[in-house]
Amino acid sequence: MDLPGPIHDFLLVFLGSGLILGGLGVVLLTNPIYSAFSLGLVFVCISLLYIPSNSHFVAAAQLLIYVGAINVLIIFAVMFMNGSEYYKDLNLWTVGDGVTSVVCTSIFASLITTILDTSWYGIIWTTRSNQIIEQDLISNSQQIGIHLSTDFFLPFELTNFDNSFSCFDRCNCCGPSVINL
Repeated sequence: MDLPGPIHDFLLVFLGSGLILGGLGVVLLTNPIYSAFSLGLVFVCISLLYIPSNSHFVAAAQLLIYVGAINVLIIFAVMFMNGSEYYKDLNLWTVGDGVTSVVCTSIFASLITTILDTSWYGIIWTTRSNQIIEQDLISNSQQIGIHLSTDFFLPFELTNFDNSFSCFDRCNCCGPSVINL
């Protein structure tokens, strides 16, 4: 999508702030229903971030799979659970929360330093992928696979990394009543 510079920047800032606020809502809200809706906001913002980079198929797939299926499943699962058990033992801060926050903060700091220290314009992708695209690919699904593994590799992997941590955080916060150990 060819957008003018200020509109593109505004869109990125708007969706980025939606991602940050939704992520904070997932982690900090004590009501699991509100956390699930915040997770839905994160999924919608992630899928909308693919649109300015002209990857409409990935945006639609993210929207249908994560918001349309996974987030609805999470909301239904949370709504079927007994809500009173979350407020019986209301500990605002535990040792596990401290360890988790230190680990997540260190991972976040290392990712930020890696992203800032990497010269992204100096990376030369393999020439074999261009030869594959020009010669061997016939179907659209093969072209999508090559683009996901070359052009959109970083955002795709960061999305999967973020989703796995948010699911781990949800299981960790609910405690042994959800996960029968």
